[in-house]
This record gives sequence, C-alpha cells and structure tokens, in this order.
Amino acid sequence: MPLITVTYSSFRKAPSLKAEIASAVSGLTAEILHKDPRVTAVIVKSVDAADWFAGGRSLGEQSLASFWLDVHVSEGTNTKDEKAAYLAAVFKRMGELLGPLHEESYAHVDEVRGDAYGFGGLTQERRYIAGKLEVAPQRAAA
Repeated sequence: MPLITVTYSSFRKAPSLKAEIASAVSGLTAEILHKDPRVTAVIVKSVDAADWFAGGRSLGEQSLASFWLDVHVSEGTNTKDEKAAYLAAVFKRMGELLGPLHEESYAHVDEVRGDAYGFGGLTQERRYIAGKLEVAPQRAAA
C-alpha cells in the first residue's frame, strides 16, 4: 500500500507523460519491492525547468530533466538489496521517460512504522495481525 509521490521536470511535453510515469513507478514498485499495485497510490507533479535548480543553475539553462520520487512503505518489508535495485531501476526508467537526467535526481524509499501508517482507517500493523488471526489453525474441540 505504498504512497508514491513523483515531482519531475522535463522538456518532454507528451500529454500521456504523467500516466506513463505513474504506470512505470507503480510497476517497478510491484516488481522489485513486491507491493500490491491494487493498493498503490501515485501522485505525479510537474515543475517548469526554469523553476528547478541543481548545482546553482536551472534545469532549463542546463537542458536537463530531473525528478524527486518518494515512496512510503512499511518498515522492514524490503531488504537493502531490493531497495538498491529499486533505486537503480527507477533512475534508469525515469531517464527513459524524461530524457537526459541531471545527476541530482533523487529517489527515496521511506520506511514507516506499521503502527503509524495505513490506509482505509487501519494501520498496517493491525492489518498484519488480522491476517495472522484469519489463517491461524483452528483448535480441535475438546
């Protein structure tokens, strides 16, 4: 049930770009971090290249794209290797979608405690416990 926020700047102005970004990051999150796309939310925001500065100069001056991706996941549900693979895959895919990227493009996997994060009014910890109770073996009648 990750919440993913992507802010980007690109010279590519295709009407479908936001949908392509949402689909790409949702797919990578499912494939690499093993998160259910049915409960993944993605927010995509565009910033004008003249308003995004990296290394003291606007992206417009540098003719480069950039992005900031922040994904919230439950703490302890992914390994270091999975997170590293995810960050590399996101950088690669965003470069394909946005065009040449400024090195100062970022992705952040934010691990949130299960008792402080959830959706639909329930924490992830509560959902985990409820799932364990549902599959617990039934005791035989004495």
